[in-house]
Amino acid sequence: MYKLSEKGEQIREMFSDIAPRYDFLNRLLSFGIDRRWRRLAVKCTRWTEGGRILDVATGTGDVALEIARQTPDSVSIVGIDITEGMIVLGREKVAQSPYAKRITLEIAPCEAIPFPDNTFDSVTIAFGIRNVVDRRQGLAEMHRVLKPGGKAVILEFSTPRWQIFKKIYYFYFLKVLPAIGGLFSNFSAYKYLPDSVLEFPSQEEFKGMMTGVGFSTTTHRNLTCGIATIYTGEKAPNI
Repeated sequence: MYKLSEKGEQIREMFSDIAPRYDFLNRLLSFGIDRRWRRLAVKCTRWTEGGRILDVATGTGDVALEIARQTPDSVSIVGIDITEGMIVLGREKVAQSPYAKRITLEIAPCEAIPFPDNTFDSVTIAFGIRNVVDRRQGLAEMHRVLKPGGKAVILEFSTPRWQIFKKIYYFYFLKVLPAIGGLFSNFSAYKYLPDSVLEFPSQEEFKGMMTGVGFSTTTHRNLTCGIATIYTGEKAPNI
């Protein structure tokens, strides 16, 4: 059984606190754009008939549900998350969807994914890699459970480069977003969000980290003027 670090426990407790308002605030604070970002990320995944896709840090299951929408009935989806409150809400959403038989949600950390080597066609993680305390170990685990030729798709917040837009974005991200989050949920959690984004490695550094654990053909694609980024990497096929 993987034991979370003190910081990992704090992150789990924080997300447990905000779970009841999580989906509502995602839509509100992103003006609904987060749904489009998830759709675009899922379009980058790779799958085979009868295959499996893993969604890490699945939260309430938004990406798992989007994967089910974009793939045939033969593809099954597993979502994992460290926060029981998120998983409970996600299971309710999945049960009410047309994809209940294809999606299972389990409690597990990214750093110790409870599946054998070479299991999944794709592994996704949306807005979660920032919260993985041992990020290198988490990436290594994602690589391990991919089938040879499989693909990782990582959606994460990033920092805009266009200076005028960057100033507006920073004001909203650092001042307005935590205030709104605190009004409806937990101020400290929505203060943590921009802080964690600003501390995240640069795009080239992060791709270097992916390469360091074995991923090849790493790419990144900016979304909405660089507010978010889709990173992809592949596990080398057997020769």
